Amino acid sequence: MFDRASTFGETIDSPGGRAVLETFLPGVAASPMALQFRDIRLGQLIAIVPGLDDPDTRDGFWAALADVGDGIDSRAPYSPAVEPDPDYEGEAVAAASARVTIPAPTPRWGVVEVRIDGPRHGNPFVDVELDAVFRHGDRELRVGGFYDDDGVYLLRLLAEEEGEWTFTTRSTARSLDGLTGAVVVTAPAPGTHGPVRVDGFHFRHADGTRHRPLGTTAYAWTHQPAEMQEQTLATLGAGPFTKMRMCIFPKSYLYNANEPADFPFVGSLADGFDLERFDAAHFRNLERRIAQLGELGIEADLILFHAYDRWGFADLGPAVDERYLRYVVRRLAAYANVWWSMANEYDLLWAKDEADWERLAAVVGAEDPHGHLNSIHNCRPFYDYSRPWITHCSVQRVDVYRTAENTDEWRERWGKPIVIDECAYEGDIDQGWGNITGEELTRRFWEGAIRGGYVGHGETYLNDREELWWSKGGVLEGTSPDRIAFLESVLADAPDGVLDPLPSDWDVPWGGSGEEYRIGYFGFNRPRFRNVVLPAGRRFHVEVIDTWNMTIERMPETQADSVRVELPGRQFMAIRLIAA
Repeated sequence: MFDRASTFGETIDSPGGRAVLETFLPGVAASPMALQFRDIRLGQLIAIVPGLDDPDTRDGFWAALADVGDGIDSRAPYSPAVEPDPDYEGEAVAAASARVTIPAPTPRWGVVEVRIDGPRHGNPFVDVELDAVFRHGDRELRVGGFYDDDGVYLLRLLAEEEGEWTFTTRSTARSLDGLTGAVVVTAPAPGTHGPVRVDGFHFRHADGTRHRPLGTTAYAWTHQPAEMQEQTLATLGAGPFTKMRMCIFPKSYLYNANEPADFPFVGSLADGFDLERFDAAHFRNLERRIAQLGELGIEADLILFHAYDRWGFADLGPAVDERYLRYVVRRLAAYANVWWSMANEYDLLWAKDEADWERLAAVVGAEDPHGHLNSIHNCRPFYDYSRPWITHCSVQRVDVYRTAENTDEWRERWGKPIVIDECAYEGDIDQGWGNITGEELTRRFWEGAIRGGYVGHGETYLNDREELWWSKGGVLEGTSPDRIAFLESVLADAPDGVLDPLPSDWDVPWGGSGEEYRIGYFGFNRPRFRNVVLPAGRRFHVEVIDTWNMTIERMPETQADSVRVELPGRQFMAIRLIAA
């Protein structure tokens, strides 16, 4: 039989497999490019074949391949689940005898960390299960604990409410079971606002502060040398971005060829990985970087799985996937600035189907007591963003050119905020997704914003070091970040700090807030003037915004009824109307 894990090459080399490919994928099987597909897993290949977008057709394809008699049957089985050892500590060990360290009072929105010094024999990463119930008034939260190596176990709570929180532990290890204590949460530190929540089609922090996700991407920045990670943070500190897309697993792809010093699991590519032991030092660096992003006011949009892999992390099997997720969420859910992204380009992860994603999303939901934002990102077909666990739509472009222009339609389709995390990158590499101009990326930001959504940035300028921001971070060279900062200032001036789509002209989209505040964006068009009909019964300030040169010019008098607005005949202009 053949399945999702089979390669195109081994399938087409089989007479029975070739017959199925020629039936369901005739254009691919007969393509001159078929040789380039030989090492691609069938589970990846179907993601780029429009003919298999229909679920019934896709199911028929897999069923036909499963019936082929000359397939590959020697694939190694996945690692099994490992249950906690019920006899890890015998009766001679006193219950609740481990030493507990209570943290000093923690500011609201900070990380409450309870340390327990306990047993270290065997393999506590899998032998021991630990959690605790934290209580504050009528509120009760289950918090999963994790092993931090060297006999240290940690329980982390996001300090959501001020006052005293009591806790009681539960564990399969006697010395860790039944421990009690109390922690204190104080007033928030200046400048902290708590986790981001969905607010209609937009976002707010838990304290009510408006959040606008002006995102950027540096997939593998925490897998680079320490000095480059620090350089990335310095660049972010001087920039406009409020969200960073980043991978937990390392990435293997164009301009991502360097080998990281460490990994989520103990081991290396040369020696293999121990999938039952996590590298705590690796995670300590990751959470330090997440905390530093938080200090800069930047959300860490953590990509939990992706397909760009040479280490085997894209195909760990169900049991290891779940073990990894439980560990990651238990370690990181206490950070206020964390978002979850189940996958970057979920449809390219050939070993997982929709049932797997639903199962894995349920694990994240069960282990995150604080309900952080969660989404899943596509390559070609959209995931069903109506699923209740998905808080917002994380979208990749659907066309070489036109993507942000679909924002208002997608809002209506799914009834959730639209975040276009990938609409192509400013740069000059040979790939079409990475060589648009700064002008074009800025235009896409404005097109999405006017329609009530949020577009993401990335930069792929070629250099001899192969240190592209989109992959490794470092420094920014492009022209769009300053213009994105200007857009952010315009958005901040809007009532309630957001734009929603408004009734538009056939050639100009309008967005804003009712009749009080409206912006029309001309994009690549370049009129010399525009006659604008103003809402009746009000006078308006009329402004011309040059989104590229970052200027705003107001007409000298307020206007009513209709007005001819003179324009410079340049691209990327906008008109703003503000009720007087």
